[in-house]
Amino acid sequence: MTQAVSTLVILGATGDLTSRLLLPALGQLLTSEPDRRLHLIGSGTHEWTRAHWRSIVRASFKTVKASGPAVDAVLENAEYVQADATSAVDLQRIFDASTGVTALYFALPPAVSAQACTELGKLELPKGTVLVLEKPFGTDEKSAIALNDKLTKLVPESQIHRVDHFLGRSTVFNLLGLRFANRIFEPVWNSEHIERVDIVYDETLALEGRARYYDQAGALVDMIQSHLLQVMAVLAMEPPSTLDAQDLWDAKALVLRATHLVDDDPVRSTRRARYTAGTIEGEKIPSYVDEDGVDPSRNTETLAEATFAVDTWRWAGVPFTLRSGKALGLRRREIVITFRQASHVPTGLRGVKEPTKLRLMLAPDVMALELNVNGPGDPFHIDRAALTVDFGPGQLEAYGEVIAGILDGDSSLSVRGDTAVECWRIVDPILAAWAENKVPLDEYPAGSSGPTAWPPLG
Repeated sequence: MTQAVSTLVILGATGDLTSRLLLPALGQLLTSEPDRRLHLIGSGTHEWTRAHWRSIVRASFKTVKASGPAVDAVLENAEYVQADATSAVDLQRIFDASTGVTALYFALPPAVSAQACTELGKLELPKGTVLVLEKPFGTDEKSAIALNDKLTKLVPESQIHRVDHFLGRSTVFNLLGLRFANRIFEPVWNSEHIERVDIVYDETLALEGRARYYDQAGALVDMIQSHLLQVMAVLAMEPPSTLDAQDLWDAKALVLRATHLVDDDPVRSTRRARYTAGTIEGEKIPSYVDEDGVDPSRNTETLAEATFAVDTWRWAGVPFTLRSGKALGLRRREIVITFRQASHVPTGLRGVKEPTKLRLMLAPDVMALELNVNGPGDPFHIDRAALTVDFGPGQLEAYGEVIAGILDGDSSLSVRGDTAVECWRIVDPILAAWAENKVPLDEYPAGSSGPTAWPPLG
């Protein structure tokens, strides 16, 4: 644990990320912790006044009905500093306006954030300075290594938060509690009993005006490299000794270092596709290539799927398939653990078609254990039944959990530098094969379940 943050600086405060996600999350956190005191500074190149910045903060807080003394104090003291984050002189002015331990939240494009870090190297940073970076962390393995080197020359690893809101406290702790606090699960959490694992994050949302970023990234980088591999690491890791940052980081790192494409073959182990025109919930969606800001020649995928092997004693031979896409007909966010079929079903029991499955739904977090049970009619016929548990929403939304960790100096749920590099190492062969068009770019109508030739997961 590092020292608690006194000043939160949002670089890129005029952008959509700040007003739509960061400020509402901060308002929710301050409402739940009325005794917290925080100095909030927004910074950007726009010629905003202090009063205008406060109006933006106030409007964002209203979206979550934020209230209480901590909220009032932030609104009263919030400051705006017009500055260029890629100028050492301007960054120094921001530090001069700060008090106590300062956290710099880079709500900026990755290239700008990297340039800002170069400029920070020209300054003597105040003691305890915390750096917070959004995904994607680098653009490939080589650039991630270079950025790590740049950051760790500025501050220690414990003061670097690589944000992954998928790893909010509630989701991670739900997974840890389910595995390690229930004896019935941990003994069967291995290749002897588990046949496959599917992690699916399908969205009904289409591009939603994000072409500037998304058309450069695509579904593989936007979701699988940045988020789903981290979720897989939590699911597959060995039991950590504690929930401290170092133990959690080490456990995830062991999984990711053992991860690679099945057969190391991106042609056989990956799929990609992009949406064509269609309809979602009555709304007509244009083809991806016709969306504003899209360059069709990039062949950017909007649906990506990859199957990985985790070469540890626990998971040898178990395929982990990760999939994420946009403009699909059904919003589906879940981990599906498919157990092996029962080794012997007595003659006379009929209807056993599927094995036991454990479904862990994300946002909202719900668990469903699908079992084969005797039906209510014929006692010799097996039906399916599900035992369902609602984990509850948690105290804070995902970004609220992220900001709480930043302000409290708890980096346990951020992404450590070496694991960020490993995620790029894992997907770089896929990106290379796709760039050479070794894997066909399939198509699917917006509002469908994806390409008809793709077998369903889970």
